[in-house]
Amino acid sequence: MKRRHQQKPSVIIIGTGFGGIGIAIQLKLAGYSDIVLLEKASRVGGTWRDNTYPGAACDVQSHLYSYSFEPKHDWSRKFGAQPEIQAYMEHCVNKYELASHIHFNQAVAEASFNSKTNQWTVKTESGGTFSAQVLITATGQLNRPAIPDFPGLKSYKGTLFHSARWDHDYDLAGKRVAVIGTGASAIQFVPAIVTKVSRLDLYQRSAAWVLPKPDRKFSGTEQSLFQKMPFWDRLYRSMIYIKNETRALAFTRFNKILDYFSQQAIKEAQTHVADPEKRKNIVPDYQFGCKRILISNDWYPAINQPHLDLITDRISEIDETGVITEDGKHREADAIIFATGFRASEFLSPLKIYGRDGSSLNDVWAGGAKAFKGITVSGFPNLFMIYGPNTNLVHNSILYMLESQFRYVVSALDALAKYPGAAMDVREDRQTRYCQVVQKGLEGSLWDTGCTSWYMNAQGQNTANWPGFTFSYRFATRSVDTADYIFTDPDVSN
Repeated sequence: MKRRHQQKPSVIIIGTGFGGIGIAIQLKLAGYSDIVLLEKASRVGGTWRDNTYPGAACDVQSHLYSYSFEPKHDWSRKFGAQPEIQAYMEHCVNKYELASHIHFNQAVAEASFNSKTNQWTVKTESGGTFSAQVLITATGQLNRPAIPDFPGLKSYKGTLFHSARWDHDYDLAGKRVAVIGTGASAIQFVPAIVTKVSRLDLYQRSAAWVLPKPDRKFSGTEQSLFQKMPFWDRLYRSMIYIKNETRALAFTRFNKILDYFSQQAIKEAQTHVADPEKRKNIVPDYQFGCKRILISNDWYPAINQPHLDLITDRISEIDETGVITEDGKHREADAIIFATGFRASEFLSPLKIYGRDGSSLNDVWAGGAKAFKGITVSGFPNLFMIYGPNTNLVHNSILYMLESQFRYVVSALDALAKYPGAAMDVREDRQTRYCQVVQKGLEGSLWDTGCTSWYMNAQGQNTANWPGFTFSYRFATRSVDTADYIFTDPDVSN
């Protein structure tokens, strides 16, 4: 293929969370102007727009849970709360003038690649149609709430909602509340509501490992230092990164290191939970770190409340007035709150994406999601994913991984710009080899110890996590190697 006069391709980005906003900023800084962002909601923010439940906050330190190219010096706390993170994202949209590129209330229904034009056509549920040479998905892994289909659920006549769709109009004061699930959101909102409700029935399928949260407010002096001495802000961020990064070895190879932390969690439970039955049930029976590790200073004190009942019997059904467990006991509830997480292994669902020759991504991924460097998929030219398969982390900030992907995607589009009208498709053998290396790296890791978690898909394969250091991923994605791709002109033969 002959190189032609450079022309930067047009781009459609799906999603305006940290991934979509970040890649849009980097593309604009690199000189790309024909950019459209499609957002299903009426405002930006992704998971931080959706999760507004009481107590919602980040479990990664604020200075590391923000873009390296857009530092925020006045974080109010070491771990940012939802309103402050949401405001930061809106600040980034305003500063980098992205608003004119965003189309709100445009939930994407399907996207298809046309080999005759080397263009992607995206159709939205509201009837909109958009076309561009490049399609970038930034829908995240935690955007589709998972609600178990309990028998009788539809018959329930009380108030029911998922933690990611919190009903702020419903007053919980004095109510009998059933919370189903003890994952990351429950760890935060249960302590925030337990003092308001008359009774809280907490239904637990499996306990979570919970460590103390080293959180506190930043003083005005500290904020001033971050502002006036940017090198100190950068050094502070780097120290957090290094400290977090050292944990990768414990998760992937030297699991015994984590025994210290499991003992710390057990000690916290023993200190704050007086009821021996509750204490026994609130401590997990699986390997520390096999599932998501949570941090909180008020979880165990909340469990200790006398009007909170920790229920470990499985739910058999839900009727008009409450919840029935397998032991036959019926517990009435004015409201049921699901804290049951997300359908994280179903990447890009329910979007229908059709690649070369009309192949469906859902069919290609029927046995598990796979992507080259977690970004591109063979048979789907000019499609790039942000936060794709096997790019999730448990030990550091996902924003570091996202920024690695930003650089790779911009590098790929710069390569594509040298061949206007062309399409680049990752070679299947390169993708296969890469995915084999990733899965090999996950063998013997903490997540390979037999417990079930949202990291695993229905086939028992870990399609979520990166198996090593984040800096190794950054090195692997430092720039695109065009030898990994096939470049093709539009197919005008038909």
